[in-house]
Amino acid sequence: MPSTSNLPQAARRSLVDSAIDLIRTQIETGRWKVGARIPKEAELAAMLQVGRNTVREAVRVLSHAKVLEVRQGDGTYVRLNVDPAEVMRRVAHASLRDHFELRALLETEAARRAAARRTDDDVTRLETLLEARGDRPQDGGLAAFIERDIAFHVAVAQCGDNAALAELYRYFALSSHGSTGTALADRALPEPDLAAHRRVVDAIRKRDEAGAAEAARAIVGPILDALGRIETAGA
Repeated sequence: MPSTSNLPQAARRSLVDSAIDLIRTQIETGRWKVGARIPKEAELAAMLQVGRNTVREAVRVLSHAKVLEVRQGDGTYVRLNVDPAEVMRRVAHASLRDHFELRALLETEAARRAAARRTDDDVTRLETLLEARGDRPQDGGLAAFIERDIAFHVAVAQCGDNAALAELYRYFALSSHGSTGTALADRALPEPDLAAHRRVVDAIRKRDEAGAAEAARAIVGPILDALGRIETAGA
């Protein structure tokens, strides 16, 4: 059984959330390794100085996330050393600049792969979605425009015939919806216009991998540069 000494006490914000965080920390730092049995419910409750119901709920949440595995009559074991839901939560709460840096990485590679693997039907779909996206509306309709923009970029990722990349981008795009809205609502940031997006489609149509990657990077690059200048000015 992993060491249980000197386990920090749960903070009094949300006892269940604190217990989850502390258990997760033991796992992420390697103190409790994959395959190891964690302390029993009563022991955890004493170490965290919370009730057994709190521990039971924390274990339930982590079991649902596949981080822990409860074996009836045996104990609870570490199944994963990372909590996928927590990782995605951290991604969703990252800074605006971090979001756009990750977006640049994902969209650049997605466009490159789309150019290499696209079908004729893929190109037709991209052209349809790009036409529906249009240019940013000058007055109102921003939320609907962002939805159309996301649909276009998700479709580019799907053209690459890589399910993992497509699903990761789709999750990221939806979870960062608020960041996209913040950027577009801030007139101080440059706007990735329709012409910039059309260059991505043109390169994908021509199977120009380098050109598609460059066009995708050019969409996000000016926003990243502007955010960098804003951070420098505020430092």
